[in-house]
Amino acid sequence: MPDFDSLSVDEIRKRLHAQNETTYDVPPELLGANSRQAAVLIPFLRIEDNWHILYIRRTRFEGDRHSGQVAFAGGKRDPEDADLATTALREVREEIGISPADINLLGSINHHHTISEFQVTPYVAELRWPCPLKLNDVEVARAFTLPLCWLADDRNYREEERLHPDSNRPWPVVYYDYYEGELLWGATARMTLSLIQVLREK
Repeated sequence: MPDFDSLSVDEIRKRLHAQNETTYDVPPELLGANSRQAAVLIPFLRIEDNWHILYIRRTRFEGDRHSGQVAFAGGKRDPEDADLATTALREVREEIGISPADINLLGSINHHHTISEFQVTPYVAELRWPCPLKLNDVEVARAFTLPLCWLADDRNYREEERLHPDSNRPWPVVYYDYYEGELLWGATARMTLSLIQVLREK
C-alpha cells in the first residue's frame, strides 16, 4: 500500500488531476434527468505527521433518511453561490464554523450521484490545524477525524450488494468497520474511496 502519510500538499494537488469515474448510490437509469447540484469539502489535516480527514456526524431527526449519518460538511448549491467551490466553503462555515481563511483548496474529484438525486462534487482541501470548530448543533452532532492510512486499508471496508426498491438490479454499497464508535458508509464512503483511488495514481 502506498505511504499516504508521506504525500506532500503539492503531490495531493497534482494527483487530483487524475479523475475517477462518476459514482452512483443507485443504478443510473433510476435517476431523473435534473439532478440537483451540491458540494462537500474533504478536509485533509495533519495529526502527529499523519494525514487525517475531517468528517461530521449529522444530528438525528425522525423521518430524515440522512440524519445521524457520518458525512462530509456540505450541502446543496444556493442560487447566490458563484460556483460549487463557493457552496462547499459556505456550507463548511455554516455547519462547523471553519473560516475560508483556514482552508487551502487543492482541487476536486468527479461527482457522485446520491439516492436523493443530488449530483455532489467533492472538493479536497488542506485545513490549517488545529483550528477552532463551532458546530451548528441543529445540523451537526459531532466532528471527528479518521486516519487516511486506515481509510485506504482494504481490510477496513467491504462492499455489500443491496436491492433498490425500484429495481431488480443489486447495487454495491460501501461499509467501513466502526472506528471509535463511528460508522462510515454509503455515499460518503464511496466518495472517500474515489479520493483514495485518485491518490494512488502517479
